[in-house]
Amino acid sequence: MTELILSLDVLDREEAVEIAESCAPHIDAIKIGYPLALRTGLSIAEDLSGLALPLIADFKVADIPNTNRLICEAVFGAGFDAVIAHGFVGADAAQTCVEVAHRHGGTAYIVAEMSHPGATTFFHGGVAEEIAALAVSCRADGIIAPATRPDRIAKLREIVGDRAIYSPGVGAQGGDLDTVADLVDGVIVGRSIYEAKDPGAEAERFSRIRR
Repeated sequence: MTELILSLDVLDREEAVEIAESCAPHIDAIKIGYPLALRTGLSIAEDLSGLALPLIADFKVADIPNTNRLICEAVFGAGFDAVIAHGFVGADAAQTCVEVAHRHGGTAYIVAEMSHPGATTFFHGGVAEEIAALAVSCRADGIIAPATRPDRIAKLREIVGDRAIYSPGVGAQGGDLDTVADLVDGVIVGRSIYEAKDPGAEAERFSRIRR
């Protein structure tokens, strides 16, 4: 089964909880990024804890090892279950995120390649492949790879093997749900669900990949 992960990038706490509750029966996890976390604080994890769904802190952590450690300790201390970090900062910094996650019984995912058009400016020429290999060497639980470029997912799968691949870019960014679902362990969908007139119904429509 391919997981469906809701990227919850709204700004209002009550709206976020309402959307999450309506989507909960149809999704496998909720990803919280900076927009919502900066507006509400890390306490948003407590607000969503009653849904009993894994909460992923998509903070794309990218600093020196000590700063990464402090960020990740705060993330898991607040009740998140996973963190997303960048790998381009080097093995020591990425490794720190993984170690903190595992110490807390959580998971860590490394961004191998992003989904927007501009990502190809630097994530090319083997860079994404090197980051994917770094994720493996750091014992990360998986990587992030772009639904907008399925051929890249296939290439990165050769490197990470059975580690998880979570893929953003379906819907608003143009990635095709059914094509990507066959290649990854989880599809991340945001605007197409939370901006819909009925987010719960839209989540149910996307949830066909879970069957």
